[in-house]
Amino acid sequence: MDRVAEILAEAAAEAVEPRFRALAAGEVMEKAPGEVVTIADREAELIIERRLRELLPVPVVGEEAVAADPGLARALHSEPAVWLVDPVDGTSNFIAGRPEYAVMASLVRSGQTVASWIWQPATATCYTAELGAGAWRNGHQLTRAPLVGEPAKWRGSVKSRFLDPEHRRLLETNTTAFGEITPGRHAAGIEYPDITEGALDFILYWRTLPWDHAPGSLLVSEAGGVSARLDGSPYRPEAPGGEDGLLVAADPESWERIRDILLGP
Repeated sequence: MDRVAEILAEAAAEAVEPRFRALAAGEVMEKAPGEVVTIADREAELIIERRLRELLPVPVVGEEAVAADPGLARALHSEPAVWLVDPVDGTSNFIAGRPEYAVMASLVRSGQTVASWIWQPATATCYTAELGAGAWRNGHQLTRAPLVGEPAKWRGSVKSRFLDPEHRRLLETNTTAFGEITPGRHAAGIEYPDITEGALDFILYWRTLPWDHAPGSLLVSEAGGVSARLDGSPYRPEAPGGEDGLLVAADPESWERIRDILLGP
């Protein structure tokens, strides 16, 4: 666990942090319509991939490698063990000079996330989780307290960018039952820790790219929260394609109540 955390911090120090608020012309590219990548993303992923393979020689499914060759993501289903890597989560924040970005990795065995790491360079904060062994921030164990009181006091975030118009209208109506709905912080590697720390009580995601959600889902689950599909099935990292929703909440009871409110009439 410690060596992977070191690898992420090393990659950030070598390829990411020197370019924070210092990206040169030509170092930001569009990899797909509406999706951008920087030289920091690409260089950091190469560093992390090489060093993770030295640690455990299994396939590495990295966000930028999959952007170039989508077939690489099939390893999540075909291989007994896979590394997942997001070299710069929150790329838009990074480009804009906002410190809400993270470097993330997960280890997936037989389709289940068994370990995860989130490194936040701006604050030198490392979140780690291991299946059955708990969630940690810089060596201190995290336990998320269950929600109390009424939903009118709960804080959440609903990601509506990839929602169809019908679901968007439904959620716009139903979210009025909660105390505050924020737009989120545009980085899963910041938002999932916010759940464990109590800064947010729930998040509804729609698009669930595996490198974005595997690390934080395990972190939240090991801290006592829930990360599950809207039908109640636990989150498992899957190859990109299809958006079927993911609700993350502080505890099992509140997860059920929040889902019923969000998807109710």
